[in-house]
This record gives sequence, C-alpha cells and structure tokens, in this order.
Amino acid sequence: MDYRKEFYVKPDSVVDLAKIDTAYTGDADKAAAKARLDVNRQRLLVHQTRLYASGKQAVLICLQGMDGAGKDGTISSIASGVNPMGCETHAFKAPSSEERSHDFLWRIHKAVPPKGKVGLFNRTHYEAVLVERVKKLAPEEVWKKRYDQIREFEQLLTQSGTLVLKFFLHIGKAEQLERFRDRLENPLKQWKISETDYTDRELWSEYQAAYADALSKCSRPNAPWYIIPADRKWFRDLAVSEIICDTLDEMKIEDPQPSVDIEAIRKQYHAAAAKG
Repeated sequence: MDYRKEFYVKPDSVVDLAKIDTAYTGDADKAAAKARLDVNRQRLLVHQTRLYASGKQAVLICLQGMDGAGKDGTISSIASGVNPMGCETHAFKAPSSEERSHDFLWRIHKAVPPKGKVGLFNRTHYEAVLVERVKKLAPEEVWKKRYDQIREFEQLLTQSGTLVLKFFLHIGKAEQLERFRDRLENPLKQWKISETDYTDRELWSEYQAAYADALSKCSRPNAPWYIIPADRKWFRDLAVSEIICDTLDEMKIEDPQPSVDIEAIRKQYHAAAAKG
C-alpha cells in the first residue's frame, strides 16, 4: 500500500474531514503492522546515518492534530529508531512575550533542523492559522495572509535543502474523549491534562474547518500534507513511518565517502592485529 498516494492532500482540493474515517486501517493487519514498523525504524536509522554523515540536507517532520491525537506518541515511535545525536524535537506552546514581539515564523525558523539532522515538530507554525483563528487571537485580515507566508516559508526551506513532511493526525471526537479518560486515570499521563481539553471540544467544528483550510491551502508537492487516520495508534505509526521512509528512499542519500585512505588504514589495522 502506497500511503503517500492514499493520504496525500492535493493542493487546493476541497477537504471534508467529517467524511474521512478516523478509525480506518485499510487491509493492514495489526501484528504485521508492528513488524513492519520495526523494519521502518531500521530504514530510518540508515537514512539518518547517511544524512548526518553527509551534512548536506535536513528533514523536518511536522505533526498537527487535535488534543489527544497522538503527536507525542508518534514522535516517540519515530524517534525510537534514530540516533539522538542526529535528531531534534521541538514542542510549540503558546508564544512567549519575546516570541510575540517578532513575526509568527520567527520562533519556528530558529528551530528548523540544520543540515545533517532530522527535526520533529510537535505543533508547528500552523498554530497561527488554527488556534489563533478559532479563538480569535488574531484578526481575520491577519491570519488570512499567513497561508501565503507559510507557503513561501516552506518553499524557502525546501530550496535550501530541507525536506518538509507534514502529518495531520485525524482523531475522532469519541476517541479523543476516551484518551482524555485514560489521562485522568493514568498518573504518568496526568501531566498532559489541560484546562482547555474540554472547552476546546466545544469548538470542534471550528477547529475542523480551520484544519481543512490549512490542509487545502498549504499542501504542495514540495511540502505535502498527509491526513492520517489516528484512532488506531498502531496504524497511525505504521502510516507515518512508511511515508517518511518511502520519501527518504527517493532522496537517494548516498553513503558518505571516507576522508582517509581506507586501504592504508586497513594495512595499519592488520599490522596492529598481528602484533597483538
């Protein structure tokens, strides 16, 4: 199954999130999916090693979704297969006073991974056309201009050697409530509980409309959006990992060339080994 084709948002297409099954798993089998995820972790490690050693390109993976959609879980699943030295993770909360004194992309651009590294964003620059739109933190004439600014920003990144992949983790309203219950009952997850968890549910339709606009207006071949059914965690992780690895395959990152004469070093090794 080519999940890139299945879940890709075509540029300027009409996105109706209500018509997309958040519990969809296609013909995937849970046990087989977990085995495939292990394979993908190894694939990602190989790609990351080449990326880190060559230092010529970067990869930025952006995760958005309603609360409880599994942004943390997806990052944990992906990052478990990479070398921490070559990976950076950023979670974007409400802007600080310093960040608010700059343009909305300032704090994002600072966190973009340098060449040679993989960056994982938990929430992104899209908050500026999501929460700021829904909660009226920015006037309409301001946030409407941001779609163009976001597209131009992402084009700058890709032209500078950064691969940009964006995933909307699409969770159902009932499944979200079930995950909120799990947070209440699990002491290890209670830190995630927010006062806005339930008040934001009252704005569900408004958020869905804001996401639909962002997905449609800002999905481009150079920086695609993928809508990932996220009710089933195992399928969510499989689909995201498959898309990332298949895309990296096409980048054809070559094995880095050694900076020394390998044959000469090999002779030194054999000589040292002979002496014990």
